[in-house]
Amino acid sequence: MSSRLSLYLDLIRWNRPAGWLLLLWPSLSALWLAAGGFPGLHLLAVFVAGTILMRSAGCCVNDVADREFDRHVKRTAQRPVTSGRVGVKEALSVGAVLALVAFLLVLTTNVATIAWSFLGLVLALVYPYAKRYVSMPQAVLGVAFSFGIPMAFAAVNGGPALELFGSATPWAAPGFWSGVWHSVPPLAWLLMVGNLFWVLAYDTEYAMVDRDDDLKIGMKTSAITLGDRDVPLVIAFYLVFLVIWTAALWQSVNPWVWSATLLVALAQVVGHHRLIKDRTREGCFKAFRLNHWLGFTVFVGVVLGLV
Repeated sequence: MSSRLSLYLDLIRWNRPAGWLLLLWPSLSALWLAAGGFPGLHLLAVFVAGTILMRSAGCCVNDVADREFDRHVKRTAQRPVTSGRVGVKEALSVGAVLALVAFLLVLTTNVATIAWSFLGLVLALVYPYAKRYVSMPQAVLGVAFSFGIPMAFAAVNGGPALELFGSATPWAAPGFWSGVWHSVPPLAWLLMVGNLFWVLAYDTEYAMVDRDDDLKIGMKTSAITLGDRDVPLVIAFYLVFLVIWTAALWQSVNPWVWSATLLVALAQVVGHHRLIKDRTREGCFKAFRLNHWLGFTVFVGVVLGLV
């Protein structure tokens, strides 16, 4: 039993929390912004646990989808599904259980958030297969990894907690779908677009690690599509992310706090350039793994800027 549990933990990358932290920080930033401050323990717990669970479920689906490709890539050849230590059905079963638990958490919020969660699930399932057909699959990942932002706004604005279990039938009420749509304001979509550029930046760094292997097996990635322009465009993606979030938040947060946050964030971007400019595997992978600190910096700026 312990050996099986160890395999499952390896399957969901439990020892590599950077993946779910990249999802968590923008979602929590959106939660704080939607609530105008601390959103309460209930929503905080739902989004932290839900983020970890959905990222873990996504790893299961991704490893099944990429198992034939991963065996040709040095970094991924020993993943549990690729190496045959965990079967395809078994991995999908683990992923389904994790996604179900995450959905049970969503049920404790409101109906608008529940409705948006179905679109989030579709995006999570589509991404692993986008790498076969889309020249910039990182853009698809960007939408999927940013979807916690509109869900956070819906959780705050869409209605009371446990709304589904009330005596009324919310989805049968007139104007229900209009209410679902309006639970996510334009600010949330603007933040989501900005966050998409951050995902493009860090996942291109990640793709640069495996570029040689991906070229051999015919995998489509942004690192291959961008070619020699990869380094300057990665830096441009970081800057566009920070510019969009600054424009979106300037009227909502303390400008002095946000200016200090920008200085720290820009210093990290300079560090990323130093790591990836020579395009070494080690430098690009280290840059990718450090990205959660940039997300944390922005989150701290939002929290302190709202005080």
